[in-house]
Amino acid sequence: MNKAIEISELPMQNDGSIYHLNVKKEHLAGTVILVGDPGRVEMISSMFDKIEHKRMNREIITHTGEFNQKRMSVMSTGMGTDNIDIIVNELDAVVNIDFDTRTIKEKKTSLNLIRIGTCGSVREEIPVDSVIASSHGLGMDGLLHFYKTNKIFEEDLTKAFIEHTNWSANLPKPYIVKGSTKLMNAIGHDMIQGITCTAPGFYGPQGRVIRLPVLDSEMNKKIETFLFENHKICNLEMETSALYGLSKALGHESLTVCLAIANRVSKTFSKDYKPLMKNLIETVLNRVTL
Repeated sequence: MNKAIEISELPMQNDGSIYHLNVKKEHLAGTVILVGDPGRVEMISSMFDKIEHKRMNREIITHTGEFNQKRMSVMSTGMGTDNIDIIVNELDAVVNIDFDTRTIKEKKTSLNLIRIGTCGSVREEIPVDSVIASSHGLGMDGLLHFYKTNKIFEEDLTKAFIEHTNWSANLPKPYIVKGSTKLMNAIGHDMIQGITCTAPGFYGPQGRVIRLPVLDSEMNKKIETFLFENHKICNLEMETSALYGLSKALGHESLTVCLAIANRVSKTFSKDYKPLMKNLIETVLNRVTL
């Protein structure tokens, strides 16, 4: 018999839903579209044929329904790997923890977790308004090092990145995790593919200087010029490494597809990315298979 998980370790709402997400198993589909912007949830669910559930807590909004006879959920995560830590762990708990006994289920459920977001291209040849599917997540955030992750890291690739960048000991140790091949083949097969670098912030961690200088002013150049066995870094954002790492460790499939709204090399920004984002969402929804 599994030992029951203490309430302090897995808190619940009064109605028995998981604490932060405010959802129960019946509120959740096997495929979950993850978006940073809470406002994007309504926009995506408006494309559904029907909506079964709407749940909300803080910045986390969840709508579950059907699109082309496929049941799916869309959920807002907010920004950053710290939020992804909450989202993925609680999504896993909803399907793999028996909430009545607070014990781990013997038979595990694997979710499809698909992030649709925006990013900044770090390669001159990838212009603004390009769509990038993340083959790997490169974490500069350190989150996954708090877990025993059963050898989920791409060790050779990670070592090559550390050596290429002459990584400072004052920064969290980077890690690289491969995304879902199944979801890449289904959804990202004709998109630009490459490593996505996940930063634990928007300004300094992504090399932006407003008033405070950054530790390594050449970091973005090092990121741009990294190459190992045909693996290149395509973009910068703030969630993918945690999504890939936690998903892989817990047995879920995950993929990030992002619209590049900025190019950090050419210093350009998209003039109007919203229609392109709508097209990207429609593409992903049509390619989701259950």
